[in-house]
Amino acid sequence: MDILGDRKFVEVPGTTMHELPPLLVRMSPQVRRLDRVMDMASQLIEQEDMIPPQPAGPVADGEIERRRMDLAVNLVDQYLAFVQHWQWGDSILEWIRQCETTFDLRVDLRNLLRADLWPHAGRSSFVTLLEDKSVETGGVGIEKAMGMRLTFRQPPPLKCFSNQFLFYLNSTIANTAYQTWAHMSPDPISALPPERFQFQVLDMNLE
Repeated sequence: MDILGDRKFVEVPGTTMHELPPLLVRMSPQVRRLDRVMDMASQLIEQEDMIPPQPAGPVADGEIERRRMDLAVNLVDQYLAFVQHWQWGDSILEWIRQCETTFDLRVDLRNLLRADLWPHAGRSSFVTLLEDKSVETGGVGIEKAMGMRLTFRQPPPLKCFSNQFLFYLNSTIANTAYQTWAHMSPDPISALPPERFQFQVLDMNLE
């Protein structure tokens, strides 16, 4: 095991550059009907009394409608960001599964992974590898994305969320989920040396 600063790296035999499976991800959030998402956002605003009562009158009514629309658009943006993170997390989890298969088939890599229950907390080394390789995500946080996928098996519709979750809580919950998962594996959790592995990141939206 190589140690560099506070980082521990597994010792990969030889000097060969290992090709890992491509990471296939939809980089734009996929929702079936954006108009329905907008309707759910409007209903959420009404149900949670997000706009305080205003004096009656044409001017006040117009201002309320403008604020309602702004809030709805903001909620939809927050939800689409959630979906985008979830999609990345789902793709990363599938990529880790494929990398496991690749490691199992290679004699020189087979012993680098411990056998334990899926999803393997020790496989956070693959998440760290993505970060070490500076994978371009379009602003998606890789650990947050994994946390979203670990929390939600499928992305719930917007109507299932509170405005508090969308505005304030989703980052905290996702990051906590990832950190809890990543630290469930007994030490030492060793990183994969980024100079020994390569892979492609392919945008499935371009198909």
